[in-house]
Amino acid sequence: VQLVESGGDLVQPGGSLRLSCAASGITFSMYVMNWYRQAPGKQRELVAGITSSRITNYANSVKDRFTISRDNAKNTVYLQMTSLKPEDTAVYYCSASRIGNAYWGQGTQVTVSS
Repeated sequence: VQLVESGGDLVQPGGSLRLSCAASGITFSMYVMNWYRQAPGKQRELVAGITSSRITNYANSVKDRFTISRDNAKNTVYLQMTSLKPEDTAVYYCSASRIGNAYWGQGTQVTVSS
């Protein structure tokens, strides 16, 4: 199983980024896909999730700014991030979960700074 995140970058406050996570080795459409993030000195936190039936949920801190989506034909989940703030700076991780199984990517760095 492999989850490979991409799209992290340095961006100015107010800017936008789109993260991608390409999965292989799993039946992607059957998995709940989540984005987590971990800032230096802080615990990893759930940012957004999307179920196999495309029900989504978001952390309060990113509601109305971030959008999670999935393309089952491409085995890829996305995180569109807008109106980025310095406090969004973190390593962003993709996770795939299903009953009894959970897999993680290696993370991609997002830095929001002027």
